Amino acid sequence: MVISANQVKELRERTGAGIMECKRALEATGGDMDRAADWLRQQGMAKAEKKLGRAAFQGVVEPYVHGGGRIGAIVEVNCETDFVARTPDFRDLAHDLAMQVAAMSPRYVGEGDVPPGAWATLEHEYGDRKQALAHVSLMDQNFIKDPKQTIRDLVRDRIGKLGENIVVRRFARFEVGADAPVSSADQDGASA
Repeated sequence: MVISANQVKELRERTGAGIMECKRALEATGGDMDRAADWLRQQGMAKAEKKLGRAAFQGVVEPYVHGGGRIGAIVEVNCETDFVARTPDFRDLAHDLAMQVAAMSPRYVGEGDVPPGAWATLEHEYGDRKQALAHVSLMDQNFIKDPKQTIRDLVRDRIGKLGENIVVRRFARFEVGADAPVSSADQDGASA
């Protein structure tokens, strides 16, 4: 089957993959756009697996403020080089991660960050370990912009696309009044 330049261009715009990768994907799938996009995603996941152990000490600290300044989040996302840290794809990922933290209020970056003593409480609160992770672990949450994929899937997709390891190092979330103790003066509407 002959693959046209327009088909390659369309797949490239849809996936962000390289020209030759798009052509190979279309050839491998007989010109089917959806299957070619899935093929590229699988190839990206395989590439990502190979890069996971590499050191990532460059990156960005990305803030996100929502709700007229009532909720804010800040996230540190690392990659291997400063060059990749400055790309729009990497910056968009960092922004999406900060927005996810603001919206979903995870407690931990990943499963390995959950203290061993917290599991019993979390499992009781959410029913089981898998459900607990889906709520409290950023990497295990469904992405708010595309609930079909987890944050881990999103990060691995970008690893495949950018060709470098990417690590979500840490985050913080702030909400006006969320941790403030309630005093009797606050309940009456008076302020000190």
